[in-house]
Amino acid sequence: MTKNFTGINPDISTPLYAQLEERLIERLKTEWKPGEQIPTESELCTQYGVSRITMRHAIARLVNRGLLERGRGRGTFVRDNRLTADVRSVSSYTDEITELGMKPGSKLLSATPALADIDVAEIFDIPEGTELLVITRLRTGDGKPIGLQQTTLIAEMVPNISQYLRDDSSLYAILRDKYAITPTEAVETYTVNQVPSTYTSLLEVSKSSPVFIVDRVSRNSSSVFEHTHSIMRGDRYRIRLGLRN
Repeated sequence: MTKNFTGINPDISTPLYAQLEERLIERLKTEWKPGEQIPTESELCTQYGVSRITMRHAIARLVNRGLLERGRGRGTFVRDNRLTADVRSVSSYTDEITELGMKPGSKLLSATPALADIDVAEIFDIPEGTELLVITRLRTGDGKPIGLQQTTLIAEMVPNISQYLRDDSSLYAILRDKYAITPTEAVETYTVNQVPSTYTSLLEVSKSSPVFIVDRVSRNSSSVFEHTHSIMRGDRYRIRLGLRN
């Protein structure tokens, strides 16, 4: 039995695309789930009895509002707005994604020794040439790529940490349980750019896709212990900040 979609009235002053936008929002609230592909424009035009131009205008407005997202060559999908970074404590990615109601995931790509150059030495307030460990991980939510994170630690503070690193393990939990390192504060800097071409396949995005570049410097009670450089998918990660006088 075909469902009858009503509520579009061409005889009132409200534009058809605006009426249609509200009808689609109702379905976003009651029918379509985050990450789900919605019917094609042609199917929706048939359901609501409107032109392709009207439908395309309504969908474009919902994309601009962050409620839908277009997958190139794949259709239109309900945007998962749980992935919104809000005012929060200094927590791990695992805790943050869990609090958003998603299943966090992580794939360990590498754990590589390095030496501090002048820029890293300044961040940590350590001499140039200090031994470091650089941990690179692919981060996911509900099995879908969200970002790539490269975390730098001072090797002397975390001896033999590589033996504890696993896919899906929480780095902050390891630091807390094995090395008594607990973050007390952090500063994050956000910029926007196109995804580096070397990471498009890992993040499952096209070359022109926008990403957040996030640099995080975390301190424990005495010093900086972590610098994390993240590349977060712009279509799957948002930032919401509350401002108040």
